[in-house]
Amino acid sequence: MEYSAHQIATLINGEVIGDSQVTVNNLSRIEEGSPGTLSFLANPKYEDYLYKTMASIVIVNKNFTPKTEIEATMIKVDDPHKAFAKLLEAYNTKTNGLHGIEQPCHISPTATIGNNSALAAFVYVSHRAKIGSNCKIYSNVSIGNDVIIGNDVIIHPGVKIYQKCVIGDRTIIHANAVIGSDGFGFTKNTDGSYTKVPQIGNVVIEEDVEIGANTTIDSATLGSTIIRKGVKMDNLIQIAHNVEIGEHTAIAAQVGISGSTKIGKRCSIGGKAGITGHLEIADDVSIGAGSGVAKSILTPGTTVLGAPAKELNETKKIWISQKKLPDMYEQLNKLQHELAALKKELGK
Repeated sequence: MEYSAHQIATLINGEVIGDSQVTVNNLSRIEEGSPGTLSFLANPKYEDYLYKTMASIVIVNKNFTPKTEIEATMIKVDDPHKAFAKLLEAYNTKTNGLHGIEQPCHISPTATIGNNSALAAFVYVSHRAKIGSNCKIYSNVSIGNDVIIGNDVIIHPGVKIYQKCVIGDRTIIHANAVIGSDGFGFTKNTDGSYTKVPQIGNVVIEEDVEIGANTTIDSATLGSTIIRKGVKMDNLIQIAHNVEIGEHTAIAAQVGISGSTKIGKRCSIGGKAGITGHLEIADDVSIGAGSGVAKSILTPGTTVLGAPAKELNETKKIWISQKKLPDMYEQLNKLQHELAALKKELGK
C-alpha cells in the first residue's frame, strides 16, 4: 500500500514541509534511501545523508533547519525516533498478519481461546490452557498444561511454554525462547553423582514484556520466577529459577542471572554480564557489559563495571593502573638490579 506525506503526518502528528501528496510504499535507512521510501533523521551525525538521500520522505526534528536545499519532503515532529518507531509498528502489523486457526493444529478440548486470536499451523495447545483475545501464535509453538496467556500477546515460531506459566497482556516472545524449563537444581551425593531436585514452580511474566530469541527462563523450584511489567530482554539470555526482574529493566544479549537473585526496577544490564545467585540489586543500577557481579548492590543508581564488578570510578582507576604496569615492571627490575649492585659494593 502507498501512503502520502499528509497521511503519515496525520498519524504521527507532524508538519509537512514540501509536497504533501508525495507517496511511499516502504521504509529505509537514510543512508540507503531510494525513491518511494520513508526514512528519518534522529542522530545529527547522519545529517549529511539528508542532502543526498533518494528517500521521498524524511522525518526530522521540528527544530531542524537544513543547511541547503533538500529534495525529499520533510515531516517535522517532536521526536523523530519515536515517530519512526510508531510507523514501524504500524508497518509490522500490516505485513505480519495472521488470521484464524490454521491446520494442522492440536488444541485440547479443555483449552480456551479468546476472540480474534490466531494460530498458525503446527501449534500445540495442551490441557486447560487459556489464551486471551487478539493473540498471534506462530508455527511450532508448544503451550503446556494450565498455561495462562493474556490479551494481545505475540508468540513467534518455535517458542515452548511449560505448564502453569503465566504470560501477561501485550507480551512479545521471539523465536525459540523457552519459558518454564526446569531450574538447575541438583544435590550432590557422597559418591560424586547428582540427584535432581524436582522443580515444581512456574514462571510469571507480567504485561508489556519483550523476550528475545533463544532466551530461556527457568521455572522456580517452589513459587515463581517473575518478570515484572515492561521488562525488555535481548536474545540469548539465561534467567535461572526463582529470579525476579523488576519493572522496566533492560537486559542485553548473553546475560546470565543465577538462581534467587532479585533485580530492581529500571536497571540496565550490558551484554555478557554474569550475576551470581541469591543477590539483591537495587533500583536504577547499571551493570556494564562483560561484568561479573558477585555481591549485592544495595545503593540505587549505582553503576558498576568489570570482573569482579566494582563501582565505575574504582574500575576506571584500576584500568588506568593496569596500563602503567609494563613501565612499573621495568622500574622495579631496574631498582632490583641497582639494589643488588649496591649490596655487592657494600659486601653484603
